[in-house]
Amino acid sequence: MAEINPQLIHTLSVLMILTSFAAVELGRVRHSIAAYFFQALLICALLAAYSTQNPALLYWAATALVTKAILVPYLLWRSTTGDEHRTHSVVGFKVSAFLLAAFLIAMYKLTHAHAGLFITNPDEVIGLADMNLAVAFTVFGLGLYAILTRRDAVETVIGLCLLENGVHLSLVSLAPAIRETALAGIATEVVVTVYLLLYIIGGIKQKFGTTDTFKLSELQG
Repeated sequence: MAEINPQLIHTLSVLMILTSFAAVELGRVRHSIAAYFFQALLICALLAAYSTQNPALLYWAATALVTKAILVPYLLWRSTTGDEHRTHSVVGFKVSAFLLAAFLIAMYKLTHAHAGLFITNPDEVIGLADMNLAVAFTVFGLGLYAILTRRDAVETVIGLCLLENGVHLSLVSLAPAIRETALAGIATEVVVTVYLLLYIIGGIKQKFGTTDTFKLSELQG
């Protein structure tokens, strides 16, 4: 069995954080969609990199290429056609950057200390998991942060997609050599959920003329 390339995986993991932050903090929704698209390609590359331990991960990588990197970005992009869709947040950029840095440091310290308790793979894989679990929790945290702080409903869906990517990165990092990992990853793709949410958001926009959740709350009041 071929060896994993740790440097490649670390590089891809770091880029996952950057694309997550870009997806949350860029000023326009379409820019955030582009950042998510690049992150989807990174997930596919990570799965391919881990496939040296488990060839079944190549099937997951192919599925993710279709769902994460093609279908979901297409659905998101189509949902913003004909609209400027500037993003709005309840906190500023500097606060977001500080929270990201603090969260990443905290997650790295936590996973570095305890990752080995959950992994029975070789030491090399445990070493990769230290970094990747910190990244996975950070990506998950950024997704949750987007859901809680973004005012645009489409941006909230992007947050849901980041949550999924964080979960999938943790899954492949914890159990890359187990064949069922690929099946679990494929089974938990949320493309149908994204489609349904965007369909509902489209109906809301058509009726109320906005996807700003704060304005919708005001209308409800």
